Amino acid sequence: MVETSDLLIFWAVVMARFLIPLSIPRYPLSGVLASLILDMVDQTIFQLFTGLPLEGYQGYDKALDIYYLSITYLSTLRNWSNLYAFKLDRFLFYYRLVGVAIFELVHLRPLLLIFPNTFEYFFIFYEAVRLKWDPKVLTKRKLIAAAALIWVFVKIPQEYWIHVAQLDTTDWIKANPSNALILIAYAVFLLGMAWWLLRDLPPARKGLEFEALPVAAAPVFPPIPKTVKEQRERLINNQVIEKIVLISLLTIIFAQILPGVRANSIQIAIGVAVFVVINTSLSHWLSRRGRHWKSIMQEFIVMSLVNLGIILLFNFFLPRYDGSINLDNTLFFILLLTLIVTLYDRYWQLHVNNHNNSGSGKEEEKK
Repeated sequence: MVETSDLLIFWAVVMARFLIPLSIPRYPLSGVLASLILDMVDQTIFQLFTGLPLEGYQGYDKALDIYYLSITYLSTLRNWSNLYAFKLDRFLFYYRLVGVAIFELVHLRPLLLIFPNTFEYFFIFYEAVRLKWDPKVLTKRKLIAAAALIWVFVKIPQEYWIHVAQLDTTDWIKANPSNALILIAYAVFLLGMAWWLLRDLPPARKGLEFEALPVAAAPVFPPIPKTVKEQRERLINNQVIEKIVLISLLTIIFAQILPGVRANSIQIAIGVAVFVVINTSLSHWLSRRGRHWKSIMQEFIVMSLVNLGIILLFNFFLPRYDGSINLDNTLFFILLLTLIVTLYDRYWQLHVNNHNNSGSGKEEEKK
């Protein structure tokens, strides 16, 4: 019988992994570091303080990893003023997501070496710079150099160590304590590279800028041009296309890592298309009637109910086409997915408004 204390610890950790990433849009660096650390220690906490078997947790652990990385990406829509940095980070995010999706389908570990998670550490680099400087001081050259250095000297060694060689750093140090000196020397080397990259930036501002600008305090821009507004109101536009790509990749990954899902790629693609079109149609229907979501929470609750109905329909029809889903696991997935889509819609609007009206929006609209 499972101890009550074990369950309390388990759910405390799971809820922390769900809630802490929600702080990333407002407190980007603190939130992502807290999420990263919790991801590293959650299973250690279970092993030390509970007697729970962890076999069934692996799928949820991976799902929560993807969830917090998705929230991290969405925060760049909300916060990042350097448009080139945003584009580069978006590429790194989708590059990693594609790699994870392929890996979950074929289970070849070297793929994670080819598709390293450079996105996360590039995000940390940008937000670390934002602590003391306006990120607009980061030129294209510096941003590309930062991404390349992180890719080659941080992520490739890390991905090889964890996923290909499958080594444990703690065991490696225990086997030979002097190995810790190698890690210290490598850390000094990385700090030296960071200094070289940032050495010619203008004087830093006073204090540390941990908090991102509140949405309510964001600048108010002139009305959006009519052509841009019409493009956004189309049922299929750039925003919807990106949502389809994002949700498709997330769905493929979640379908592979959550137990009890038996649906092929065509069924998943159809499900994603239905999901996105229905959600987008509802938002457009409200917009045309002069109604808008009063808050993110209101949108999340309503869309969760709508998506619950979609899932129940799929649960009814899939068995007729030789498919099936585990309803409990799918509801867990749809909760995460609805939250991601809700934040995407809200933050994408802020992103396009800011960059369109600050002179870089036309380029963004063409994407």
